[in-house]
Amino acid sequence: MSKVFSRLKNKETKLAVIGLGYVGLPIALEFANKFSVIGFDINEKRVELMKHKIDPSNELPSSAFDNKDILFSSNIEDLKAATFYIVAVPTPVDQYRTPDLKPLIGASTTVGKVINKGDYVVFESTVYPGCTEDDCVPIIEKLSGLKAVEDFKVGYSPERINPGDTEHTLTKILKIVSGCDAESLDVIAKVYESIIEPGVHRASSIKVAEAAKVIENTQRDLNIALMNELSQVFSKMNINTYEVLEAAGTKWNFLRFQPGLVGGHCIGVDPYYLTYKSMALGYEPKIILSGRNINDGMPQYIAKKIIKNWLKIDKNPTECRVLIMGATFKENVTDIRNSKIFDLYNELVDYNAKVDIIDPNADAEEVLHEYEVQLHAQPSGKYDAIIVSVAHDEYKLLNEDYFVSLSNSDCILLDLKNIYKGTFKNLNYWTL
Repeated sequence: MSKVFSRLKNKETKLAVIGLGYVGLPIALEFANKFSVIGFDINEKRVELMKHKIDPSNELPSSAFDNKDILFSSNIEDLKAATFYIVAVPTPVDQYRTPDLKPLIGASTTVGKVINKGDYVVFESTVYPGCTEDDCVPIIEKLSGLKAVEDFKVGYSPERINPGDTEHTLTKILKIVSGCDAESLDVIAKVYESIIEPGVHRASSIKVAEAAKVIENTQRDLNIALMNELSQVFSKMNINTYEVLEAAGTKWNFLRFQPGLVGGHCIGVDPYYLTYKSMALGYEPKIILSGRNINDGMPQYIAKKIIKNWLKIDKNPTECRVLIMGATFKENVTDIRNSKIFDLYNELVDYNAKVDIIDPNADAEEVLHEYEVQLHAQPSGKYDAIIVSVAHDEYKLLNEDYFVSLSNSDCILLDLKNIYKGTFKNLNYWTL
C-alpha cells in the first residue's frame, strides 16, 4: 500500500472525489493539477454543467477548470479506475435536528461497490466522532467483502472550505489528516501535502480528527449565541450592542464576534452532530444545546420586535408589508442552504404580514424549490418594515434616500448586520 502515493503521482492510477458540491469540486480540481482525477456525482445535471466548465454552486470561474486532468462522471463504472477515494458529500440534519446520514451512507455504498484490495478511502464530510469507523466502514466492508486496515485503508480529513472567502481558500488552509494506522496516515498526509501549501496536521486518530472538525463550528456557534443573548439584554437597556462590542473590542484579547442569524450548512448544523452522539452516550450537553436554542430562536425574536413596533403605533400587522433584503445564509454567496432568512419570513407570515424577499445572488428557482417562497427581482411599492439581513456588497452602497423611497410612514429599518452603523437620521432605525 505504501506505493499508492507514487502511483498517483506518476498517474498510473486515479484519485476519485465522490460528491462535487461546495467542498468536493474545489478539492477535485485542485488534485487534478497533480493527479489524474475522477469527479463523481450522482446528479447528472450538475455533472453536465461541470463538463462545460460551469460550477453549479457559482463559486468558481470557468478558468478554474482549465488544464485539469479530470473526468466528470455520474457513472459508477468510471470509479473502478481509482485506488484513492475521497468522500465529500453533505451531512445535513433533518427536521428533528437529527443527523441525516443518507448522503454519507449512499457514498459509502458506492465506494463498497468499487473498492479493491490495497485501495484508500478518505472521508471529508462533517460527522460526529466515530461515524467513519462505526457507520461508514461496515457498509464498505459488507459490500466489498474486504476488511478495513487489512485489505483497504481508511482516513478522515475534515473540510475547511469557507464559501465566498477568496482569502482563506482550500490550498491556503492547514489541513487535518488522520488514518486507521501509521502507514495510512503517512500516505494520506503525503497526498494532501501535495496541494495544501501550509501543510497538514496529523491527528492521532480518526475520531480525534472528526471531533476537531465538529467543535470548530460548535465554538463559533456558542460565541455568536452569546452575542445574540447580549443583544437581547442590551435591547431592554436601550444600549446599542455594536457600540458595546466596539468599546470592549479595544481590549487585545476580546473575541470579535457579532450577533446575527446563524444559518448555512456548517455552524447551524455541525453542533447537532456532536449533541446527537453525546446524548446517545447518556450525556446531555447543556451549553451547546442552549447556544443552539438561542441562535435558532433569533428569527422569532426579530419578528416579535417588528410586531411590537407596529402595535405601539396602532399598525395592524395584517395590513403591513415587509421587505427582506437578502436570502442567502451569508454575504456575497449564492448558497441558501439552511438560511435562517426563511425562518424569519415564516414567522412574519404567521402574523399575516405580507412579505417580499429580494437577493441579487440567490437563484429564484432554487429558492422556490427549497422553501416554496417566491423570490422577487425588485422591491415593489412601499413597506412598513425593511430588513437588511445579509451584508451583500450591493447593499453596502445604498443610502438613506433609497430606503426612504421604499418606506411608508413610520417604517422600521432593521439593519441586522450593522452595515449602516446608525448613520441614518430620517428612519426608525434598529439593529441587533
